Amino acid sequence: MTDSADGTPRRGTCRACGGTTAQFLDLGRQPLSDRFLTEDQLADEFFFHLAVGVCAGCTMVQLMEEVPREEMFHQDYPYHSSGSSVMQKHFADTARHLLEHEATGPDPFVVEIGCNDGVMLRTVHEAGVRHLGFEPSGGVADVARGHGVRVVTEFFEESTARRVRETDGPADVIFAANTICHIPYLDSILRGVDALLAPDGVFVFEDPYLGDILDKTSFDQIYDEHFFFFSARSVQALAARFGFALVDVERLPVHGGEVRYTIARAGARQPAERVAALIGEEDARGVADRSRLDRFAADVEGIRTDLLALLNSLKAEGKRVVAYGATAKSATVTNFCGIGPDLVSWVCDTTPAKQGRLTPGTHIPVRTPDAFTPDAVDYALLFAWNHADEIMAKEQEFRRAGGQWILYVPRVHVTS
Repeated sequence: MTDSADGTPRRGTCRACGGTTAQFLDLGRQPLSDRFLTEDQLADEFFFHLAVGVCAGCTMVQLMEEVPREEMFHQDYPYHSSGSSVMQKHFADTARHLLEHEATGPDPFVVEIGCNDGVMLRTVHEAGVRHLGFEPSGGVADVARGHGVRVVTEFFEESTARRVRETDGPADVIFAANTICHIPYLDSILRGVDALLAPDGVFVFEDPYLGDILDKTSFDQIYDEHFFFFSARSVQALAARFGFALVDVERLPVHGGEVRYTIARAGARQPAERVAALIGEEDARGVADRSRLDRFAADVEGIRTDLLALLNSLKAEGKRVVAYGATAKSATVTNFCGIGPDLVSWVCDTTPAKQGRLTPGTHIPVRTPDAFTPDAVDYALLFAWNHADEIMAKEQEFRRAGGQWILYVPRVHVTS
């Protein structure tokens, strides 16, 4: 897919190393993925161009256009990390692991970048360990404070990290989940980590994994909030530019496939064998090769074609089709495919801040989960596919009544 008159890929500057990026996927005009609207807000809706490129130098895959951070993360940001029981357990387990293996000194200090509603730091707080969460979205930060978590409503960057170092001392652990990939200004983040991290401390972050996105054709992982799409090789190169080393990687099943990266100061730790193993696997599979990325782009086009054909067929048959999960990533699917209320009547979601509003861009009404009853739905398009097991186990009555689920990862298919 190209974006220039002569058919060559559009080019830009890599936000990780300053090299040259070449576009390989164009997902078109897109709204803010988490901006659920009321009727009177539709006229002022913000849109941008969503396209993805790869750096020829450091292999970092990234968006070609940056959305201002204040547009995305603000007082009314609606996503709550603790909304899933699976993720609650994941973050509690993560906190316990960090406390047992990293924050082991006499007075450890744990910092989280983008702590959201405090789902991870609650366990740290309950253990009586000093901690601090950075969370620029005021609403979810207030929820974290309600659970006793210490939070500052600021963006983490070099200046704020230095201030914390002066008042609280060095951090033994700096953690982030589904946050670092959101941040285009990685230079300030890494300089902040350098300023705040103890000499033997670790910076641990987990984000969607490029390898899984390619394998599953999960193109809906690409939206305004996800600026970078990390691989082990690109993270290793990023760390080295700031005097750090990638010392461990761990594949995670959450959110459709992630990797947890552990970074330490160069020379402070011996890298685990699985770092080289994952990088070798990426090289063998050509994860950042242009041919592989072009094949991914073609697969995305195929999903759009197949999904629209299915939805139009069901509409012609008079079937009642709704969606399940008003996720941020569903904005990419609906706007790229052109799926509006004519094809999907409404979407149900458990988040109160989204209910009674309209989805970004395509303006599908969001309803409460009690609207999802077998007599009201024939087919459910599962936007929250990364929570499929949890959702389908909860909605057994829908299945028993003959209801069908529509999924589009890794391909368009229907299942009961």
